[in-house]
Amino acid sequence: MILSVHEIARLIDISAVKAATTKSEVLEVAELSKKHNFICAFAMPCFTEYLVELLADKKSINVGGVVGFPSGADTTRVKIEATRELIDIGCNEVDMVINVGALKSGDYDLVSRDIEAVVTCAGKTPVKSILEIAYLTDKEITIGAKLAVDAGVTFVKTGTGWASKPTTVETIKIIKNAIGDRALIKAAGGIRTLEDLEAMYAAGCRRFGIGAASAVKIIEAAQIRENTALGE
Repeated sequence: MILSVHEIARLIDISAVKAATTKSEVLEVAELSKKHNFICAFAMPCFTEYLVELLADKKSINVGGVVGFPSGADTTRVKIEATRELIDIGCNEVDMVINVGALKSGDYDLVSRDIEAVVTCAGKTPVKSILEIAYLTDKEITIGAKLAVDAGVTFVKTGTGWASKPTTVETIKIIKNAIGDRALIKAAGGIRTLEDLEAMYAAGCRRFGIGAASAVKIIEAAQIRENTALGE
């Protein structure tokens, strides 16, 4: 599958969500979003309102909010309040980390209730559930993905990007086999090249969470390929 530069940009959630992310890096994410028309931009909660303000004049770019980030271990009540606040300040997508510890403990009811509470609070705002696959077995990935879809999420997302283990094509295939077409898949963590992105797209992934430097690198590679094909 060969995607155009425009198609790739509309698959990328560009993010500045590390612990040491600065306000200037959030500004950079906003500027890059406008330049390349990325579909969504993310910052840590303390800078999300600032990001909303920076992108207020660009309606084609969504602003995402992160909930329970990065551990997923907040109480459900805290996640609900965070979801409500982020939507109130202007987020039109929500990425929430599931209760990873509960999943690994086999407390599937808690996992489900936690996700469903955020989905209910979000209403019409799309919710992406983050599994954090670096800490899960293949069986746990399958169970977590199914629980998330049953709870009503729009996307099942692989990770926060904070863990050391990257998302792979095999990860996407495991999730796709688990959920079929019942929800979309977002990959995040370790996506560094155009080849990575297109291989995961072919496996069924339809959104990619990528840091600023890698997002630009991928767009530039796609632009070079497109220009070469046009004989420029």
